[in-house]
Amino acid sequence: MKQLALALVAVSLPFGAHAAGCAKPRNAFDQVYCMSTQFVQTDRDLNAEYTRLRNALPPAQQDALRHGQLAWIRQRDTTCSDEKQSGYFVNLQCAADMTQQRLTYLRQRERECTSTGCANANFGE
Repeated sequence: MKQLALALVAVSLPFGAHAAGCAKPRNAFDQVYCMSTQFVQTDRDLNAEYTRLRNALPPAQQDALRHGQLAWIRQRDTTCSDEKQSGYFVNLQCAADMTQQRLTYLRQRERECTSTGCANANFGE
């Protein structure tokens, strides 16, 4: 069975990490813990925003949003992870950054949709 390993590249700790020791991580394990905490929270925020936006859309635009989201997930996974014979490696900084960027993008689409109306083309990005 393959093992999961988390690799951090150029870790910069988030200012919002409130877990014990995240202000001054003592070692790589602290950094992994803090980055995983940040990633999990950002992912929760992303899922909540996706649901809000999806619920505000008519079915055709929901479908376009879903296809765009699935394409983004594939891109994030390809960009931020690697499968090797010894296991799976995830760059948590990359995953957290890409997830934050996507969250910002979805929030912009929600503002657009509630103010001027949605453009289907924007959901495929």
